[in-house]
Amino acid sequence: MMRLLTGPSQRPPRGGSTQCAHLRGHTPVDIGTPSPLEWMVSLSNRQMSLEGLRDQVEESLENFVQDRLTKSDAPAMSLARDMLLSGGKRYRPIVALLAYQAAGGKDLKSVMDLALASELIHTATLIHDDINDQAKTRRGLPTLHSLHSQSHGIIAGDYLFVLGFGLGGKFDARIVDRMAETSANIAAGELLQIKHIADLGTTPEDYYAIIDGKTAGPFASACSCAAMQADAEGIIIDTLDEFGWEVGRAFQLVDDLLDLTGNPSMGKPRGTDVHEGKMTLPIIHALTMLHGIEREQLADVLQNFSDDRWGELTELLESAGSFEYAKQLIQNHIDRAQESLESLPDSDAKSLMIEIAKLSRGRRT
Repeated sequence: MMRLLTGPSQRPPRGGSTQCAHLRGHTPVDIGTPSPLEWMVSLSNRQMSLEGLRDQVEESLENFVQDRLTKSDAPAMSLARDMLLSGGKRYRPIVALLAYQAAGGKDLKSVMDLALASELIHTATLIHDDINDQAKTRRGLPTLHSLHSQSHGIIAGDYLFVLGFGLGGKFDARIVDRMAETSANIAAGELLQIKHIADLGTTPEDYYAIIDGKTAGPFASACSCAAMQADAEGIIIDTLDEFGWEVGRAFQLVDDLLDLTGNPSMGKPRGTDVHEGKMTLPIIHALTMLHGIEREQLADVLQNFSDDRWGELTELLESAGSFEYAKQLIQNHIDRAQESLESLPDSDAKSLMIEIAKLSRGRRT
């Protein structure tokens, strides 16, 4: 059994090995889009609370932006403002607020700056990612560097990183250390992804090392740092940390599927990752499972990809069972996220965290 690579402070994924051969002949659970009824029930039960938290985050973020526009760094904030306020679900700060409450925290104001820090750092990484990928749009709008210049994009991203650390630096040293380690691992994950561009030998272990650095790690950090701010015991901090890892992995796997299925509401064209040579898990799985002529055909499609080869790519991925494989892993991570919270006392925050984990599979953006 292959062991998944992890960063210095990262736990390896538990249960359900990512070794592709283990799923040959396995019939995975269908975790496709939740039915309209499922969504209606979930929304009727939870939307107001989640929307209420999102509104608090949005209001705090807008107030923060307006405050910076009155200071000497106003030109930099003017540059970054549109990207920062361009929407998005604000999952990271919402999860941080919920983790704080689930850990026993009572005063959301005391953790809001930490939640905002996670969003500022996340937005900074998006701006830098768009430069690396030479992306023209994000969330249906022109990217910052395409509107201005690459230099402007680099400066705006750096600026948001600084602001994020400025907010996070107000907290306990443990929190600052975890934020610094997480941000360092974001950079390491990005470099590893660049290393494996168009690398048909990329393994599932490589993939998890990349997404743990870039996506899952920041979710885990938001949860554990929020628990630290709530003065929670170590076992509760570890529990919420584990939830963040598993939800973050599920989120990234959903992104991989959305890139291949091309839902217009994603805010980016279908197949962006394929065009850029990024080795996402469905493709890694197909390269492992296919043999002979089909394996050679897939390699040719990836190395000489164009939009008129979508039919070939989709057929090969379906033949390898790669879509179902990715869906099964998403469900595995969602299940582990829910299981990680079982030891916590029941609370509204815990229920909402479980709901977020469940709804991550039906995410559109």
